[in-house]
Amino acid sequence: MKLFECQACGQPLYFENSRCESCGRRLGYLPSIQEISALEPGREGGWTALAQPDTPVRFCANAEHNACNWLISADGDGSYCRACRHNRTVPDLALEQNRERWRRLETAKRRLFYTLLRLDLPLATRSEDPQGLAFDFLADPAEKSPDGPSILTGHDNGLITINIAEADDAERERRRHGMGEPYRTLLGHFRHEIGHYFWNVLVRNDPSLDRFRQVFGDERRDYGEALRVHYARGPKEDWQDEFVSAYAASHPWEDFAETWAHYLHIVDTLETASAFGLKVRPGIRRGSELAAEIDFDPHSETDLNRLITAWLPLTFAVNSLNRSMGQPDLYPFVLAPAVIAKLGFIHERIHAWSGRGPGEGEGDHILKAVIGGLNSRVGAPQSA
Repeated sequence: MKLFECQACGQPLYFENSRCESCGRRLGYLPSIQEISALEPGREGGWTALAQPDTPVRFCANAEHNACNWLISADGDGSYCRACRHNRTVPDLALEQNRERWRRLETAKRRLFYTLLRLDLPLATRSEDPQGLAFDFLADPAEKSPDGPSILTGHDNGLITINIAEADDAERERRRHGMGEPYRTLLGHFRHEIGHYFWNVLVRNDPSLDRFRQVFGDERRDYGEALRVHYARGPKEDWQDEFVSAYAASHPWEDFAETWAHYLHIVDTLETASAFGLKVRPGIRRGSELAAEIDFDPHSETDLNRLITAWLPLTFAVNSLNRSMGQPDLYPFVLAPAVIAKLGFIHERIHAWSGRGPGEGEGDHILKAVIGGLNSRVGAPQSA
């Protein structure tokens, strides 16, 4: 993510800020220009955004619940912003616990949408397409009735369901340990589930489907049985040679969704590193092979090799920083060549959609070039 600052006083800002801690001005996010803007009161209860003063704005309706800081045109139709208009169901907000959990979910969801909009990906609503993107944020009935069914987080033809219990840190940590996952976050959930949605949009009815099956496997194999076997027996031995996570090994759909999530992890984190002007120059004998200068926009970069060869040194550096603080690795994964090939498929599909990438049929050439380039480098150690 890029860096933001108050247009009135220059105070550095976080993406989630709704008020400047220095000058006290109200803040809002303008997705059309990707800026957090300081605001001044406008006409009829609206606002003037200092970052775009010629366009009167108002807040998304969810700002009433302190759940959104995004802005919409004061003259536009609808009450919800580019992110919140995809909500189909929210939990009972009369309950304080539900309100707090839902706010945390919305915070993660806005970061998801920041990246999707930066990548120029298609985001149809349910009113625009019967299988358009929608979210159900549901409370687990088991919290009221121990015998009630549990809400399962998942995707079904454009509808993403999130159990709001995932917004509880202790509960999420319990599930992380119980399912043997090295990384489990709210943002990670959103990035994974949106991967299922974009498989339908970018691959399912596209000529690239045959190449998907070559890279990820045949998605026509029984999905329910594949998950049953995965949970009963665990992943196959040496799954790290082919998959980014153990869960990715369960079925090609899950492999795509897991790899998609990691692609979003990579581009968003690289943009943050670029915004800070980060350079990695390890002071060791082979440090030149782990050096990187992150001075490009990863969302518009069509050369996947450039992303990966910056990502490996960066994750080695931040993992080392985390260990210095006694924390687990920030990125506890290894990107094997087979995984990078899968990232290459996703990279090509995203950029082909936006018109920035290569034409149809050039994807295999890209993947071979990426793997060839990486084989000439020293891979950064990702975990102990």
